[in-house]
Amino acid sequence: MHQQKIQDTSVALTELGFGASVIGNLYRVTPVDDATAAVDTAWDAGIRYFDTAPHYGLGLSECRLGAALRGRPRDEYVISSKVGRLLVPNEEPRGVDTEGFVVRDDLRRQWDFSRDGVLRSIEDTLERTGLDRLDIVYLHDPDDHWRQATEEAMPTLADLRDQGVIGAIGASMNQSAMLTRFLRETAADLVMLAGRYTLLDQSALDDVLPAAQDLGKSVVAVGVFNSGLLSLDRPAQGMKYDYQDAPPELVARALTIAEVCEAHGTTLPAAAIAFPHTHPSIINVTLGMRTPEQVGRNVKLHDQRIPDGLWEALRTQGLIRSDVLTGHGGGRDERCL
Repeated sequence: MHQQKIQDTSVALTELGFGASVIGNLYRVTPVDDATAAVDTAWDAGIRYFDTAPHYGLGLSECRLGAALRGRPRDEYVISSKVGRLLVPNEEPRGVDTEGFVVRDDLRRQWDFSRDGVLRSIEDTLERTGLDRLDIVYLHDPDDHWRQATEEAMPTLADLRDQGVIGAIGASMNQSAMLTRFLRETAADLVMLAGRYTLLDQSALDDVLPAAQDLGKSVVAVGVFNSGLLSLDRPAQGMKYDYQDAPPELVARALTIAEVCEAHGTTLPAAAIAFPHTHPSIINVTLGMRTPEQVGRNVKLHDQRIPDGLWEALRTQGLIRSDVLTGHGGGRDERCL
């Protein structure tokens, strides 16, 4: 699988990444054997970038991912985790987590973007994963914590990067405006952009993608299915968009895009995975993968060649923005290692 370097670092990511939130029991229980088999299948398919966070299953995702990677050659893969939510004892447990993960709530999340909080979070992640280092560390959802995130957390990560402890640093968010500020105003090498450069939402073209291109910074795209609406060949009512029921007009729009994809000999989910690569600053698309079957499907979709005329057809019909770089074609060949 092609790899692309994070600009101005030695860290290279495979173009498809393994998102480990779902193996932390996101929305439903994932048996540990399925989680391990999913990581093994991803490895066999050539995926070498794995992303996790303490938030995902109150540490369960980190524990499972670390265990599944244990024994793999450490220099052959890249792992990222996140800081900003410390896991601390829960004084008032109710039995199950209330933030979307089917796990016991013996722990709770505590926002902390202080220097001590960042260092403690990284130490805890290394203990849970059993790994000797993290290759990338992101600030996780610092929407309401800009000052502490920029004055304490990011400088702390920059010190660790400059010491060679971490390979690259950045921020991960569902919005693009603040990610733009992280690129322009802090020492971030990259950002993880969730859901804002997809077939249904190209708002990142207003801020973070031009900033990344101007500054020579890199972007990892996640949430490319917009919570599910773009994940099937034929979208239907009742599917999710950005974690909520999709409005009928968006379902209709997705269906129209699907029909254009079909006319060009491809599918909506294959196009959804390929679309972010139309921008030269996006070096990776990371997808949540719960089972070996999901991994196999995602790899197959990723490997599909998207017909040259699809993007132009979508642009001409007003289904994607006119300023999408439809002639870029993903740029995979010129940027692969």
